[in-house]
Amino acid sequence: MPDSKSDPVSLHEDGINDTSELSEVSISDEKGSERRKMAVAEKNGYHDSVYISAAQIFQGIHTEKRRDRTLVRYGGDSVPPMVTLRDQHSQRAAYELAFSALKYQDLLEEILLDSCVYPCPSIPDELTSLLVVMLYDLQHRKFEPRQVFDEEEPVAEVQKIEHYLHSFRTKFAAAVARCRIKNDALSIEQILPETIQKQQQRVSALPLCVWVNTLRISLQDAFRDLKEEGFTRVESVADLDHCTYCVDQHCHDVLFFPSSLKEKLLNSDLFADCKLLLQDKSRSLAVHSAQAQLGTEDDIVVAHVGSHLTIAHLSALTAQSTSRIFVCGVKPSAKADELSTLLSHMGCENIQLLHEDFIELEPRDPRLEKAKVILLLPQCSGLGVGNPIDFIINERGDAGLLRDIFRGSVSEDRLHVLAERQLNELRHALQFKAKAVVYCTCSVYSEENELVVKKALESGVEGDKMQPYRLIPPVFSSCSNSEASTESFFKLEPSDVSSGCFLAVLAREKGSSESLSVQDILARAAAKGLLDGVVEKPKRAKKQKGTQRRQNLSTSGAQPKVTQLHRQTIPKVKAEVSASKAVSKAEEKKVIQAESSAQVKSPIKPTSDTARLSAAAKVRERQTPARKAGAERKRLAWKPVEIRLPPLLPPLPANKPRVQAHQCLHCWAGAQGPSGRTRAPLLSKVGKPAVPSHRARQ
Repeated sequence: MPDSKSDPVSLHEDGINDTSELSEVSISDEKGSERRKMAVAEKNGYHDSVYISAAQIFQGIHTEKRRDRTLVRYGGDSVPPMVTLRDQHSQRAAYELAFSALKYQDLLEEILLDSCVYPCPSIPDELTSLLVVMLYDLQHRKFEPRQVFDEEEPVAEVQKIEHYLHSFRTKFAAAVARCRIKNDALSIEQILPETIQKQQQRVSALPLCVWVNTLRISLQDAFRDLKEEGFTRVESVADLDHCTYCVDQHCHDVLFFPSSLKEKLLNSDLFADCKLLLQDKSRSLAVHSAQAQLGTEDDIVVAHVGSHLTIAHLSALTAQSTSRIFVCGVKPSAKADELSTLLSHMGCENIQLLHEDFIELEPRDPRLEKAKVILLLPQCSGLGVGNPIDFIINERGDAGLLRDIFRGSVSEDRLHVLAERQLNELRHALQFKAKAVVYCTCSVYSEENELVVKKALESGVEGDKMQPYRLIPPVFSSCSNSEASTESFFKLEPSDVSSGCFLAVLAREKGSSESLSVQDILARAAAKGLLDGVVEKPKRAKKQKGTQRRQNLSTSGAQPKVTQLHRQTIPKVKAEVSASKAVSKAEEKKVIQAESSAQVKSPIKPTSDTARLSAAAKVRERQTPARKAGAERKRLAWKPVEIRLPPLLPPLPANKPRVQAHQCLHCWAGAQGPSGRTRAPLLSKVGKPAVPSHRARQ
């Protein structure tokens, strides 16, 4: 837990705020008790702790002006001690108050100066942020006094500023009226720039995105409970109206509701029991695409602790498997305990917390031996998000996002810093022995999206003896209504019905024998028709004592070349094949692929070449239709295989048709001669079997 001087929204040197304090979220096991702890209704004011928190946030995001134009001074970073907020409603109120003060900063400063209330010697510059924040809230309440029965201990600074503003409320009201007349506006909302007005309208109309926690309730039961509470299911987001909802087209457990139902949903039992959870759709897309790449026994690494909602969603999708979820970057023990409590409250059980940051993990870490998927959700500019306040609260994001959204852009320096950090993390992810890496941002800049992925793939950091990565179309859910994507990247542009999102799935290229099991290889061979005609494994004969000795296959006395043959699913028989001098060295390395096999029995020693040809003709008659059809196919490239020898039979009658020798080479090659030695096949100069001279003369 941070001390009283710690600021959960403190600025780092790179200007990026850190709001990753998990202790700000409290858990209550009593149904509905947490949602009833709302700060207060806006029309009545807020608790003192909310004003202090809003001032802290505004101090870090306010617009700094040139010194020659600075009339209102905000002091340094020294502000009153932060009062920790214990519920999300108060957090949301503080961010909304700070964001409103940012949007109306110029107007509020003009009111202070026009009313001749500022500067005030009794109010130091360090309290100017608190003064501006409370002034906005005062005019928003039509300068009515605050009516809050605060159970918390009052904050002296808040009490002082409130008394000062209340004593000059008439002057402030007059200054607001003059500003409206000057800008010919019926309300101060019309004084805002047009881009900010459109952005506010878009946020207010954006549908609410929630996902169903299947660890607490099934989809069918969730639909039933929603129906009992008066909700009607419609087909699409375009049909949303009043008490309706629809299922997302990409993720089967994601639902959309009209924005007007936000308070009703947050106060419902489904939210109180963690059965429905409010979160941006981009995170659900990332979680579903990562789960689609997992096997039933594969583990997954979440590179950033981010939101506990993202981890819980992934846990819900993998609950039916033995997969484990490794979450990186949970360093303080208090933070780990808090996160464990949150996840346990949501029903998660297959999660392991790692203290190391992802960039500090070794690719060969033994704990991650079964980790096959890496989910990378790096910090980004986030200009694609629809509701920035909800995104910051849920994702423990950067409060500077409010400043960037207000400006409509990100500075080049900050964009460069973010892109470099994202590239380093993605390169590090590609060094692991993972099958896939899922990369997702809420940015609208290609520097953080396509260019980062492209640079990472071009860097070639996949590791030694590993198949390289390539982009594949993301797959979100087998139960979704969406069609399979054919694009390498998945992108959603910010719109009136959806936030912006960029998603890329990098998977290792398939085809490496190192990563394939025997079953996979046999299945692929069967699919290509390479195992046609292979008989089932026969009963094994009694094993003879000792091992079979290699026999020299020679007709000219020369030492033959021995070829190691591949294993088949039938019993192994070693054969040594030698070629005649007429065959070239390239042809000596090739052996005709055997398409059928049988168990080797004690062969009958043939007495002549005629006996061998007759036996081959008998085997040809017994071949299956598939074997005969295979002989008519195009000759494939020769590969070393294990040759299985059929039993030799007595000669056929003289009226049997003459056998074509080239059709049965693989059947009689290696047959034993009268001397007990294995004969080499007779080959012609063109590589075909030669017909014996006494048969040719016939």
